[in-house]
Amino acid sequence: MTTPTTDTDTGAAPATGRRAWIREHSELGVCVLLLALGILLLTDALTMDVDIAQRGPVGPRTVPVVVGAGLLVVAALLAVDVLRGGRGRAETGEDVDLSEPADWRTVSLLTGVFLGAAVLIEPLGFPIAGALLFWGAAFALGSRRADRDPLIAAVVSFLTYAVFNNLLGVPLPGGPLMGVL
Repeated sequence: MTTPTTDTDTGAAPATGRRAWIREHSELGVCVLLLALGILLLTDALTMDVDIAQRGPVGPRTVPVVVGAGLLVVAALLAVDVLRGGRGRAETGEDVDLSEPADWRTVSLLTGVFLGAAVLIEPLGFPIAGALLFWGAAFALGSRRADRDPLIAAVVSFLTYAVFNNLLGVPLPGGPLMGVL
């Protein structure tokens, strides 16, 4: 009969016990992420330079403060649930095979397309960078219709630009197409 080894000098729990506890409470990682996002959002919103007399009672701080506070509340409630023994249910959907590894190629392609669009949005403008983003995302997710995908991406990008820039009054960089649009 063997007994688990403990470090009697430090009184630390065995490594397997710590790992088992962390594995059983892995949802606390989500709590930490939600907490960090909530704090970041609240910090940014509350340090925003806004002239409230110009904006009225509901200004640009309202939504970020509400969302940030909501993230903090959800993080706290989830942490309490996890520490009381609550666990998320395993995925049982038919379209998810948990025995398969993650598709890192697709994740890498999507990350590259997103970062590329972020770099290109200033020199090329939103309509072109957005079209490249939509087309690249469709390609990364498996669409290989070279006759249709660029056209759909361009239409979606130009419509998004027009809605934000013209209807909502949110200026997006137009790039070389600024005079045309």
